[in-house]
Amino acid sequence: MHPVIQQVTDRIMARSEKSRAIYLQRIEQARIRGPHRGALACGNLAHGFAACTTSEKSDLRSLTKANIGIISSYNDMLSAHQPYETYPAIIKQAIADIGSVAQFAGGVPAMCDGVTQGQPGMELSLLSRDIIAMSAAVGLSHNMFDGGLMLGICDKIVPGLLMASLSFGHLPFVFIPAGPMPSGIPNKEKARVRQLYAEGKVGKEELLDSESASYHSAGTCTFYGTANSNQLVVEMMGLHLPGSSFVNPGTELRDELTKAAARQVTRLTDLGTDYMPVGHIVDVKAVVNGIVGLLATGGSTNHTMHLVAVARSAGFIVNWDDFADLSNATPLLTRIYPNGQADINHFQQAGGMALLIKELLDAGLLHEDVNTVAGFGLRRYTQVPVMQDGKLMWIDGPTTSLDDSVLSTVAKPFKDHGGLQVLSGNVGRGVIKTSALRPGTEIVRGPAVVFSSQHELDAAFKAGDLDKDCIVVVRFQGPKACGMPELHKLTPPLGVLQDRGFHVALVTDGRMSGASGKVPAAIHVTPEAVDGGVIAKIQTGDLMLVDGETGLLQVFVSDEELAQRTAATRDMSESYYGMGREIFGGLRTVLTGAEQGACSLFTTEEHLHG
Repeated sequence: MHPVIQQVTDRIMARSEKSRAIYLQRIEQARIRGPHRGALACGNLAHGFAACTTSEKSDLRSLTKANIGIISSYNDMLSAHQPYETYPAIIKQAIADIGSVAQFAGGVPAMCDGVTQGQPGMELSLLSRDIIAMSAAVGLSHNMFDGGLMLGICDKIVPGLLMASLSFGHLPFVFIPAGPMPSGIPNKEKARVRQLYAEGKVGKEELLDSESASYHSAGTCTFYGTANSNQLVVEMMGLHLPGSSFVNPGTELRDELTKAAARQVTRLTDLGTDYMPVGHIVDVKAVVNGIVGLLATGGSTNHTMHLVAVARSAGFIVNWDDFADLSNATPLLTRIYPNGQADINHFQQAGGMALLIKELLDAGLLHEDVNTVAGFGLRRYTQVPVMQDGKLMWIDGPTTSLDDSVLSTVAKPFKDHGGLQVLSGNVGRGVIKTSALRPGTEIVRGPAVVFSSQHELDAAFKAGDLDKDCIVVVRFQGPKACGMPELHKLTPPLGVLQDRGFHVALVTDGRMSGASGKVPAAIHVTPEAVDGGVIAKIQTGDLMLVDGETGLLQVFVSDEELAQRTAATRDMSESYYGMGREIFGGLRTVLTGAEQGACSLFTTEEHLHG
């Protein structure tokens, strides 16, 4: 085992000893009370299976047949989740064929960050993760289920579903993806048209044509943002069936993997001999494996919050120093847009998860001795699913890359660093994604240009006020301010400035999404502006430094002067009403900081410290 990987694993375990012990004790107590249908009064149970068939009622009365709860994020406005419309019927039939029962337990909200970018709805995006967790918990709360199937793909949805499943950690869960859409126009072409539009050189019709050629069918967006990072991380943690993350929807293989996942969860329930609850799969080694997989592929910076919150749900306390040290030890093995020009389908064709996991295992960068939904040991995930003679089988995956410009080896990585750097300095702490940065752009020094909203920046860009070397500061975008929206709308204008030869960087207490690209962006800055952060005291003209190599985030103003400055304020009322935002006011006030997961679910001392 790589010594740094082991050291970080050990210190997370030591830091979390008390909280993890409490978690395990609680899920064991929940297990002892099961199967839960046996605890229901006759009236309760009759309500629970009233709509079932006669044979299903008989099975559920016997308490010897598994009942599997289905939680789905289906809606047909999200391309990634539209395929889930037909999954419940497929799952119910597959489970009925082996003599068990499945019931649709509940749906959870699922919003699309791609639709809400730059819009008021984006301010509900991060908050939706905790709502999803709570919604799924409601669906599972009826004491009717011996296990669960989680249907979700995109940004906040999978972390929310995972947090909910861990609150029912005594039950087994299998996560079922739906797969990416086929490749559209090259991502480089899409980015080019976006920049031309930002410069006013093409119109809205040309931009819409380009976007529609990229996002063109059912399935996940093909760039390597948070949605596809979710799938990779979940498989790394052993919660998908091997090789199931990036199989396109609407294919025979995709449907057979869904059926196999449905059958598999019944084998893991406490009614049989292979009991394996999700709380035992998601241990410290699985958490570290998920982070390493994210870093080895230059995945979404959103997971510096999501994985912290997920780990907390299982009793583990993870911080950004853990991410930084793991990043230093983990080489970058993939080039998937925005870290390159390939998309997730090209990654799959180059060898995909099987080859990636093999490379990392062979180099001692992943823990092999882990529980998974497919059995013990992560080596099982170096196999790939195939259809042979009409039957689903797993065979050994490739041992060498089929396209080394997309998926390389530990011996010849694209970078010797995982592409994520934690920044610290007198401005606070933040993170920067370096995997997509061009050589020579990791360090930016220049005068600050300060804005209180992304729309102010857009106006200044169009007026030509940013045609210079500068560090753009966009504040009042943190969790407590307005829900921490993604600011990916800033990417095209900042990219234009960079292409014009200016040295530019972004500093913000907001997010820049899994699509963070070639512009250096110090994001998730904490403490945030409305919570007393120094970012609220930066003034236009202050000299600043964003150093993605040494991890320094500095404003060159003396401590004495900073102490004397009055923090800027902003009237946030426009972010508190409209598009449903008024309903979320109470949630915003209890969110933790970005490094603590920007979470509303774990705010008590018991949850935070065990």
